[in-house]
Amino acid sequence: MSITCESELMAMKKVSDVVAYTLKEMRNFAKPGITTKELDEFGANILNSFGAKSAPYQTYKFPGWTCISVDNEFCHGIPSNNRILKEGDLINIDVSAELDGYWSDNGGSFVLGQDKNNHQKLVNASKEILEKAIANIKGGILISEIGYLIETEAKKRGYKVIKNLTGHEIGRSLHEEPSEIANFKDRFNFKRFKKNSVVAVETFISTTSTYAETLNDGWTMVGNKGGFMAQHEHTIVVTDGQPIILTEKNGIFD
Repeated sequence: MSITCESELMAMKKVSDVVAYTLKEMRNFAKPGITTKELDEFGANILNSFGAKSAPYQTYKFPGWTCISVDNEFCHGIPSNNRILKEGDLINIDVSAELDGYWSDNGGSFVLGQDKNNHQKLVNASKEILEKAIANIKGGILISEIGYLIETEAKKRGYKVIKNLTGHEIGRSLHEEPSEIANFKDRFNFKRFKKNSVVAVETFISTTSTYAETLNDGWTMVGNKGGFMAQHEHTIVVTDGQPIILTEKNGIFD
């Protein structure tokens, strides 16, 4: 969507604060021994307390309120009573919601407790690259140039990017046009970021894979060549200068 008045901006800030707070609290609540279903229900209770509705459930009938992916699961992991979190797990939580007709999206990967499996470097790379990408977004910039920046920064650190997972416009629904803000230089994408538009920018930084494939459950995605992936996401408003990070309260840059 494009912000056309102050009331729209305030509404986007309101729903963005909710998803950001939910993500931060879920990250704090996560601990070894609990299930991903328990973590999901914890997040659902927070969303419900604000009157917000789960975006993946509302839009796609996703079998959970938030997406929780662990270790080799790249994204869209289904919360489960059978998945028990362990010390050193690489966890990704993606929280998106609708409130009063407005939608916002954010996510982040983190290591649970001690970094026993050496995932922290990958997590840091994803965060740092997202921060740099956002700092370079403004009205008139080619979307593909931000993709090029993300892929270049990943390669500098010895990583790859996932080419079939992208950021997207958001606001009046979960996914709006332009629907693809890729993590590489898409030479067929000539669209530019527009001032006042609302977009969800995401990094998908991988150790070995370049594409994500869907498992038999119809939702969970893993790498085509295995390995691990870290993702971080903010919903922002594009301006003529530095973007407004609507979901900054999730603390992923802290």
